[in-house]
Amino acid sequence: MKKLGLTLGKFAPLHKGHQFMFDTALQEVDELIVVIYETEVMTIPLHIRADWIRKLYPMVRVIEAWDGPDGYSNDREHEIREEQYILGLLKGEQVTHFYSSEFYGEHMSLALGAVDRRVDEDRKLVPISATMIRSDPYKYREFISDIVYRDLITKVVFVGAMSTGKSTITEALARRYRTTFASEYGREYWTEHQVERRIGLEAFDVIAMGHIDREEQALLEANRYLFVDTNAITTYMFALDYHGQTPELLTRIALENAQRYDLFFLCDDDIPYDDTWDRSGEQKRLVFHQKIIADLRERRIPFITLRGSLEERMRKVDEVLAGFKPYDNYFGE
Repeated sequence: MKKLGLTLGKFAPLHKGHQFMFDTALQEVDELIVVIYETEVMTIPLHIRADWIRKLYPMVRVIEAWDGPDGYSNDREHEIREEQYILGLLKGEQVTHFYSSEFYGEHMSLALGAVDRRVDEDRKLVPISATMIRSDPYKYREFISDIVYRDLITKVVFVGAMSTGKSTITEALARRYRTTFASEYGREYWTEHQVERRIGLEAFDVIAMGHIDREEQALLEANRYLFVDTNAITTYMFALDYHGQTPELLTRIALENAQRYDLFFLCDDDIPYDDTWDRSGEQKRLVFHQKIIADLRERRIPFITLRGSLEERMRKVDEVLAGFKPYDNYFGE
């Protein structure tokens, strides 16, 4: 007889305790089904939480339960509702083993006619819970896989023309929030590879990928926020300025950038221009700044403009972050 395992939960977020249960089940059964519930305990959408499991365990069958019973309770009415819901999802499939680390393992396994497999119920082998992680993901970083952790970080990008204070505010905010930042890769690449202040069209693909690699490394060490200096959209604008066209890879990455970041801040050109050797003059800054604004509007990307001194700009960012919830509607219902 085929051994079919089942487990369920919110996985909000998925952590190493859940993974230990999955690993245990996969050693004992022929197939494992994971039912994942919608929940309001965190704003990360159900399909993203389900994709964590799919990426880490491609052999597992994941069922997204958008209309499942809410919460956990030992009230018999609630237990019956959950039992009936799960039996309805299974459509007659016979589960042989029910896996959990909670009290509900008893009633669910009885309803399924399955073996009640409790895994690390006292949390001694993996001393963690989703509640603990939600309170402070950085503190419990060791219990979260990289795939999950990157989605727990709020990604904040600063865009604008040259000499508008992007690098300065990115580094200053990283210090204030005791987290990491991703510096602009393109400027470093240009400085090293420019010939008579020019680089080839293909170099812009290299810059875009190099910048994303830098972000990904910083994400894995970030504490709640990652502050990013410039992105592929700005690289796209520079390619147009240099060559009147953009390479295919960069164009695609720039399109994807609209969804890559949680918040876009536009650094205004109201601060003194720093005329270094690698820049093209204040008039160029003015024109380029207007082009960036037009491009953001064309892409339908909401952005928040920062003006004034560094402290004034940082206070504005502080206000926005204080009211921001990842994956939520920042601008209200």
